[in-house]
Amino acid sequence: MNWLAKPGHASYAIGSSDFVESSPLSGVGPLAQQAVTDASLFGMTPILKIEDLVVEYRTREFGQKVKVAINRLSLEVHPGEVFGFLGPNGAGKTTTMNVLLGFVPATRGAAYIFDVNVREPIARQRIGYLPELTYYYKFLTAEELLRFYARIFHIPRAAVGPRIEEVLKLVELDTARGRPIKTYSKGMQQRVGLAQALINDPDLLILDEPTSGLDPVGRMKVREIIQRLKSKGKTVFFSSHELGEVERVCDRVAILHQGELKALGRVSDLEEKHQCNLEQAFLKVIGYEPGL
Repeated sequence: MNWLAKPGHASYAIGSSDFVESSPLSGVGPLAQQAVTDASLFGMTPILKIEDLVVEYRTREFGQKVKVAINRLSLEVHPGEVFGFLGPNGAGKTTTMNVLLGFVPATRGAAYIFDVNVREPIARQRIGYLPELTYYYKFLTAEELLRFYARIFHIPRAAVGPRIEEVLKLVELDTARGRPIKTYSKGMQQRVGLAQALINDPDLLILDEPTSGLDPVGRMKVREIIQRLKSKGKTVFFSSHELGEVERVCDRVAILHQGELKALGRVSDLEEKHQCNLEQAFLKVIGYEPGL
């Protein structure tokens, strides 16, 4: 397995004292070394593992040029961890999630969930997923929607009622369970999306921009839900542009830029390295310079 970063491209190994630039002769790449170190510190088998992942696709331009969406991405997420997957628009975050969910095939490399290749359908039976944009039959009530998803997951009939009760309380929608979803606010609709992602009692939650478009109260409620899930031992892998929220809830983060992994490690280590908050550190890592 080749862990090298693309020659000539620089990467940060969070927790190291220096900026590291990979080269063809450098052996194991610094970010891969950090992943190995983190794995040994956690002392457990990763629940999600991505190995040297490459995703390419042909553009619709004349000549159908090949565009690299993901370039040799490697990372691990451990059980019980809240992991933030960060990057500007177009960095490759959603593409990576689509590979994990089986929506998009990898060009090269591999991804594993619960130690099963994501190409196998069984790898997704213990996953809850919330896309950035949710589309539901809005004439349904929250309870009706959850009963529909419970049938999809073949949850035993006797267990459906208690499970719906549990997830509606978790997302604080138990008092609005009988109202049509079309009457819900944006924040409430996002929370019913979280409820459907939780109906099968998943061990791993993959959330694509769960706080997108929410007001401060809505973001706070989603953050509280993620913290409750962590207290229950669930693993949460989510992307977000709300770096203040990420700073509060994440154990570790990965920063992706133009399809390449630029930083990986603990939030506190990243902040300490750059002597600033996560938002400012993020801008430094992706090379953003104000005024340009």
